[in-house]
Amino acid sequence: MTPHIEAAINEIAKTVIMPGDPLRAKMIAEKYLEDVKKVNSVRNMFAYTGKYKGKEITVMGSGMGMPSIGIYSYELYNVYGVENIIRVGTAGAYTPELNLYDIVLAEHSYSESNFAQVQNGEKSHILDGSVMLNEKIITTAIEKNIRLTSGTIHSSDVLYKKNENFKELNKQYSCIAGEMESFGLFSTAKLCNKNAACLVTISNSLITNEETSSEERQNSFNLMIELALESCLKL
Repeated sequence: MTPHIEAAINEIAKTVIMPGDPLRAKMIAEKYLEDVKKVNSVRNMFAYTGKYKGKEITVMGSGMGMPSIGIYSYELYNVYGVENIIRVGTAGAYTPELNLYDIVLAEHSYSESNFAQVQNGEKSHILDGSVMLNEKIITTAIEKNIRLTSGTIHSSDVLYKKNENFKELNKQYSCIAGEMESFGLFSTAKLCNKNAACLVTISNSLITNEETSSEERQNSFNLMIELALESCLKL
């Protein structure tokens, strides 16, 4: 147990699917897993462990932002012995080539945040996802004929900004989309010598100003979730 996770050590699988929203974690567990057990409800950050096609998997919410996912991923890696975390979330498109519901794999995460430097002295503002996990996700997408875009995404500390600079981020760092968690997850995985990947579905576009509803964000990103789960079978 930790101050934030009440599960027993043996109740968390070695591979964790991590959406931001705990209700999305509940939906994934109920829809896709068998023999499901709810293993955490502290702070309503729900976690469930069950089996997907015979593979033991835990699904747990991360909350919003780098500090939140940093806490949960650190405790999962270090206390519970988790080896792999795949974030499944939403992102805003920074390029017209991405449409609503497109799936993006974050090969790299750029952030102007000092999260990594404060956490472990890391000075780089571009961190990589796990090559091993990314290769399995890409291979699975090809096998399942799922369209997947890979690239660099922007991970921000701030959602509502006075000056939106997504065009500059796209030009200078090749950021194709923006969200708020991947940099913190990648930093924590690097610190702990573990594996992390990030899959996001485009929920809104900063180019066209299109956006999905909160209900759609909770329930309608099944293809991304299925890609993550199928990829876990290769671990």
